[in-house]
Amino acid sequence: QVQLVESGGGSVQPGGSLRLSCAVSGNIFRINNMGWYRQVPGKSRELVAIITSSGGTNYADSVKGRFTISRDNAKNTLYLQMNSLNPEDTAVYYCYAQSISLPRTYVDWGQGTQVTVSS
Repeated sequence: QVQLVESGGGSVQPGGSLRLSCAVSGNIFRINNMGWYRQVPGKSRELVAIITSSGGTNYADSVKGRFTISRDNAKNTLYLQMNSLNPEDTAVYYCYAQSISLPRTYVDWGQGTQVTVSS
């Protein structure tokens, strides 16, 4: 099993920046893809960004050019750098880790961190 803990959320004005971190522990050796989702109350969870074990990335169109996902395997940490934030980015952000032990695939989630963009 894998444990993930998000940090770095908070309140910021439009146009500001935040960097989210996700500390990973446990059985990390089978982790493949990692990424970030976000969720607003009353809406489904939305994929924000994904990064593979080899460093390939993909982003939702709504954040492309503003957000950057990265991972530091030596520090067992996943990051999401968020720039040019706008009120539509307000949500709870969750990190996840996909682990593969064939034929099974597992997904572990953090508890989430609130990001609020206002004023």
